[in-house]
Order: sequence, then C-alpha cells, then structure tokens
Amino acid sequence: MQTRRLPALRALEAFVRVVRLGSAKAAAEELALSPSALSRRVSTLEDYAGKRLFTRQHQSMKLTEDGQAFYDAVAPALEELALAIDGQIESSQLLRLHLGVPSLFGGQRLFPKLPELRKLHPRLHIDIDTTPHVAARVGDTLDAAIILSKEPDPGFHAVRLDHNQVYAIASRDIAGQIGSAPEVSELSKQTFLIHNDLPDSFDAWRTAIGLESLEPAAIDHFDSGQLILEAAAQGLGIAIMLEDHFNRAHDPRLARLYDIEIESPYNYWFICRPRDLESRPVKIFHDWMMQAKL
Repeated sequence: MQTRRLPALRALEAFVRVVRLGSAKAAAEELALSPSALSRRVSTLEDYAGKRLFTRQHQSMKLTEDGQAFYDAVAPALEELALAIDGQIESSQLLRLHLGVPSLFGGQRLFPKLPELRKLHPRLHIDIDTTPHVAARVGDTLDAAIILSKEPDPGFHAVRLDHNQVYAIASRDIAGQIGSAPEVSELSKQTFLIHNDLPDSFDAWRTAIGLESLEPAAIDHFDSGQLILEAAAQGLGIAIMLEDHFNRAHDPRLARLYDIEIESPYNYWFICRPRDLESRPVKIFHDWMMQAKL
C-alpha cells in the first residue's frame, strides 16, 4: 500500500496558529518566528494543498472559503494527533514546569483554571514561585513566568495577557466619605496603598483625575496583591490597583473611586526564552494558556 505524502507539521502548526490567534504577527510571536519565516511555512502549505488559504493585504491574513474548510477539517485531526502522541509517552514520566507567578494572579486567574489543565495533561506538574523579580530568573531557576510589566525585555518570547485600567479602590465607608468628585482637600488626608510592581500607577491616576499636585498624608507600599486589597477593605487606605484585580475580587466591602477611564502603564505578560518553547512543559502550558485565555 502506497504511503501518502503529508505536509510538514510545522506548516500545519503555523496555519492553525494564524487562524486561532487571528493575526499573523501574534502567531509569529507565539512560535518565535520572524514574519517572513511564518509566511514561508503558510505558503508551503498552500503549495501542497493547491489552494489559497489566506488573502493577504499589507500585514493582515484573512481566511478564504477554501482556508476555512481546510481548517475545519485539519484542526480536529491535529488535536487528536497531539493527544495520541501524549498517550504513547511513558505515563509514569512526570513533566515539570517551574513557573513564576504573582500571587494575586495565581489566586484570581490561574488556580481556578488549573483543574482543566490537569485533566488535559495529568503528567504536567507545576512548581509555583511567587517571590518578586521573577523575570530575572527566567531561563535560570524558572522555565517561564507571568509578570506585571510595562514592556518585557525584548530578548524574551512575550505574550500580553490583557489590557488594564488603573482603579483607585477603597472601603465603602471611605468611598462614601470622599464623595463622587475628586477633591484635593479630601484626598490629601488619605493614605494611599501602592503595590511594588505598579510604582507608576499612582502618578498615572492622579494625573488623569486632574490632581497632579496631590500629596497624600502617607503612601504605604505592599508586595502582596491579596494583602493590599484586604488593607483597603479594612479601611487602611486607598489602593491603586488594576481593574482586573477589583473585578475578580468580588469583595462587597470594596468600592471603586470615580468612574474615570485611566489606561494602566502595566499589564500581565507571559514570558519565556524563545528556545524554551521547544520544551514540552513550557509548550503545553503556553498553548493551554492561549486557549484558556487566562
């Protein structure tokens, strides 16, 4: 029986990533490829299929009807192939990922979804490190990390996980005392709580509300997201944190001050060394993370 020739798996992977991420640039970044290398892989697949899978305009790539039909047929088969390969690997062999994670992100966003990952990949086990400055140890004692940053070091493979707003968060009692309009006379009496990973957020907030000269009674610094939110809930001050932190806390004791849109200088990023995407534990977590939309 004649063996049928198959396209290169890397070309199929590039095609599927472009479709799922909706962007050739994002797919190239995720695969640690240059845009031209990604384009060559997709062109190779198109040559094999004898069809135009994408229309190209400037740097955008949009699926054709043939491309959509190809994806619908191929993507499930690739998932089955990945699961089949996983099933043939020695089941007693544990895969170990050393991951740096901010504790608040871990509690609010990662841990609620980890049971899904465990069901999909029961051999993958994750060592969690919540100590500060994890980016400096990625590639050394850590395989990968999730960080709060303005912009990660360009030497890393980096995936932005969100876009955030800066929120001022206080207890409902303090929010009631301060009122609904920013007043320097009232805010200058308050203690502000600043997270060590978000040092410029307070300046961004007071500039956006038109009180650049605001000098509070005191500024207290925290290295724990959970503790800074608890301090705010207990009435110890006004926490300058992220929209996501407030929304996911679901804490009825907390209130947001002022309905003003303020873009955060900081966002969450996943980072690892580009070559570590070839490591099975890193790749499994990275691919699951993109699908789970942490």
